Amino acid sequence: WRNPEKSFSADKRLKTETKIKLIHRPAKKHKKHWLKKVFRFLFPFFLLGVFLLGITIIILLAWVSKDLPSPDGVIKRKIVLSTKIYDRTGKVVLYDIHGNIKRTAITLSQVPDYAKQAVITAEDRNFYKHKGFSITGIIRSIIINLTTGSRVGGSTLTQQLVKNAILTNEKTYIRKIKELLISYRIEKTFSKDEILNMYLNEIPYGSVIYGIEAASQSFFGKSAKDLTLAEAAILAAIPNRPTYYSPYGNHKDQLLIRQRYILDSMAELGYITKEQAEAAKNEKINFRPPNESIIAPHFVMYVKELLSEKYGENFITQEGLKVYTSLDLEKQKIAEEAIKKAMEDNSKKYNFNNAALVAIDPKTGQILAMVGSADFFNEEIDGQVNVALRPRQPGSSFKPIVYLAAFIKGYTPDTIVYDTLTNFDTTGANPYQPQNYNLKENGPVTLRKALAGSLNIPAVKVTYLTGLNNILDLADNLGYTTLKNRDRFGLSIVLGGAEVKLLEHVNAYATLAQEGIKHEISPILKIEDNNGKIIEEYQDKTTQVIKPEFVRNLTDILSDDTARSYIFGAGSKLTLPGRPVAAKTGTTNDYRDAWTIGYTPSLVCGVWVGNTNNKEMKKGADGSVVAAPIWNQFMREALKDTPIESFNKPEKIITGKPILDGQIPANKKIKIDTISGKLATQYTPSSTIKEISISEIHDILHYVNKDDPRGPEPENPATDPQYYNWEAGVKVWAEKNGISTETTNLPTEYDDIHLPQDQPKVSIISPQNKQTIKNNQLKIKLSAYANRGIKKIEYLIDNEIIAIDQSASLEKTLELESLDSGYHTLTVNVKDDLENTGSDSVEFNLLINLPKPLLNWESPINNSQIKNFPLTIKATLINWQLIKQVDLYGMTGEGKEFFIDSINPNGETIDFNWKKKPDPGNYQLFANFFDQKNKKYISSKLKLIVQ
Repeated sequence: WRNPEKSFSADKRLKTETKIKLIHRPAKKHKKHWLKKVFRFLFPFFLLGVFLLGITIIILLAWVSKDLPSPDGVIKRKIVLSTKIYDRTGKVVLYDIHGNIKRTAITLSQVPDYAKQAVITAEDRNFYKHKGFSITGIIRSIIINLTTGSRVGGSTLTQQLVKNAILTNEKTYIRKIKELLISYRIEKTFSKDEILNMYLNEIPYGSVIYGIEAASQSFFGKSAKDLTLAEAAILAAIPNRPTYYSPYGNHKDQLLIRQRYILDSMAELGYITKEQAEAAKNEKINFRPPNESIIAPHFVMYVKELLSEKYGENFITQEGLKVYTSLDLEKQKIAEEAIKKAMEDNSKKYNFNNAALVAIDPKTGQILAMVGSADFFNEEIDGQVNVALRPRQPGSSFKPIVYLAAFIKGYTPDTIVYDTLTNFDTTGANPYQPQNYNLKENGPVTLRKALAGSLNIPAVKVTYLTGLNNILDLADNLGYTTLKNRDRFGLSIVLGGAEVKLLEHVNAYATLAQEGIKHEISPILKIEDNNGKIIEEYQDKTTQVIKPEFVRNLTDILSDDTARSYIFGAGSKLTLPGRPVAAKTGTTNDYRDAWTIGYTPSLVCGVWVGNTNNKEMKKGADGSVVAAPIWNQFMREALKDTPIESFNKPEKIITGKPILDGQIPANKKIKIDTISGKLATQYTPSSTIKEISISEIHDILHYVNKDDPRGPEPENPATDPQYYNWEAGVKVWAEKNGISTETTNLPTEYDDIHLPQDQPKVSIISPQNKQTIKNNQLKIKLSAYANRGIKKIEYLIDNEIIAIDQSASLEKTLELESLDSGYHTLTVNVKDDLENTGSDSVEFNLLINLPKPLLNWESPINNSQIKNFPLTIKATLINWQLIKQVDLYGMTGEGKEFFIDSINPNGETIDFNWKKKPDPGNYQLFANFFDQKNKKYISSKLKLIVQ
């Protein structure tokens, strides 16, 4: 059976199948068709774009070329105007980058081949191959410019010639296009040797030196034709950055590194042999001393380098600028004088040859004084190197940064940590156990005491508690640029294990002086062109990088002379009389670097002392000894006659957590009998009692989570990887100091071997109480008994043991030669084998005439007139055997006493030596002399008249 409505004819089936095929035709052909239509539509616009781009480039080139200088301009020189660098008043010229250009033209034949090859190696290795510019160099510079945002050069030697002799050094794309066009024209106009010859005569070598001949004469005192290979490589290295690589600047070491690179490259390129390169690298380079008038040379060179980097060498040497700097000339002179005095007084004593100082106005960030070395012109100490800009290890002067980070995290000045020897290594591979400067341990200390006394062990613990990243984040905010590679640092960073620049270190302290407000370092106040137009002017850029309350806590510690006196003594060189000041010293472990940095609200100064070659100073040359005197002299003189300013006091912090608020569990003391090992009783002899303190003492990790110090106590403190190390250090210290940290092994029973019936009985029969003794012998008779027998008898006079008898003899004679007349107490202790003790005491009155010492003046006689010094003063000392020391003093007519000489007598005749002649006037001399018991005697006065 079939349903006629559901049957299909052949025709209908064919049509249906055809439709199905059409519907399911692949989409690929349809897609291609669509792309062709889009391409046909857009192609005319593409052609139009290419055409317009070409027209634009042609118009741009035409516009740029319309006033393009002639290639002949390379031999035409404009009038050069003098650039002057002034102090902050604008009245004193620190340095004149003057217009007396040093330039001597020479022919290419007068230049040694290796000198030409050194220049080509350093600046343009494809010089003889290109047509004025390098396509690959341009592409490389474009890629770097686009990817990094920084503009770098891809210049050929020809382009450098154009830039220095024809165009300016500005970094714009229009100037770059002009440079390319002129370079191409020059290549068409001159031969390669002519271009190289012009380059060697035109290229700047810094300051007012242009061309290889002038450079050779200026730096080496010889003609270019006489240059050695080593000297030629030096000259080839300089033009890349003339101020930076100046032999008289701060980067002489980098100049030598670039010289060695050029020599190695010349060997690789086949210009010289490896042996010639090595010989040249080992050749000692002797530079002529700079022959220029300059004030504050390190500061000036620092400013000049900043200007060169920003505006280009030609601009600052030829455009007649007036540069007004921040330098305070009076403070600069004070700084130089302070360093000069320190070099004269202490350099030989402590074996150092260099020092540097930076002073900043913390309210503006302006540099007021900068001394980069002890002597800028001293080649033996590389005096041109500005140590203020060089990384050096800061020692403990970095501790305030670490403690500040701790305060920010939640710790307080009253927080307690244990100053006990601790191994901070948790792996067992590299033990790290720092010690304090004096090798002592102080037990529990507050952070105030630890920082004020510059204790090393607590500082390392604070570093761990705070966290390196928190410390380095703060350092970044304070402006340190030498601490970027964080993987290099560990816990020793707080002891100076990193390196900082003195200038940045001082500016970080300046931020502390301003309660967390950071000012950018500012050496320049204003720059004017030769028409008086202001090119650049100081604008104070500030950032509040730390909340004031944290800085106030830190400053309160650094300005607390009492808090640091237990280490540094009161009134040290870290104080200024009558003026609040915060200060910190720093010393590296091997005495290579010594620092002192301190501040008032209006002045901050930092000082570094050490050796140029990084050699160790003598032991004891710490920051408080060699750097602090310089700092103190500068601060006192610089702040003289200025208003006294005080720091804002911090508010007291109460956290409610005892360990953060300066509280530790009270100790409980118990007495134990050392013989029985049990608790002492009233019958236990004092000689067998050991007193111990009991408390559950723990370091701070037992009470706080280091990452959340104000939060809840840790449920399991032992999960902290440093916990057991810190607890071990506390336990060892406690045991050494008689403090028990264990309560499980303490005795609970009482002493049962020292019983009342076993206490010896003793009675002094002679002398009787209050008896008078008229000779120097004391004869004693006793009545004594002990159940366990008498083991020894002790004889004491005035609580001092005079004699001990290890027998039961009941008679004894004591010599009394050393006793003064008067009442004395005799005590006798009778002891058995268990130290059970019986005692008796009587008083006796000693009446004997002991000889007394007496000093008589022999010469000069009384009221003598004295002209000549040194003066010998003779005296006779009666009973000199009784005297251990005689001190001679003088007294002026106004009653002021002064010391003259001291003698330990070995005979009756004494000769005093008065070395230094005093001011003319009337004087009285007298002697203080002391016997073996330090009893003091005073002589009569000898009157003299000094003419």
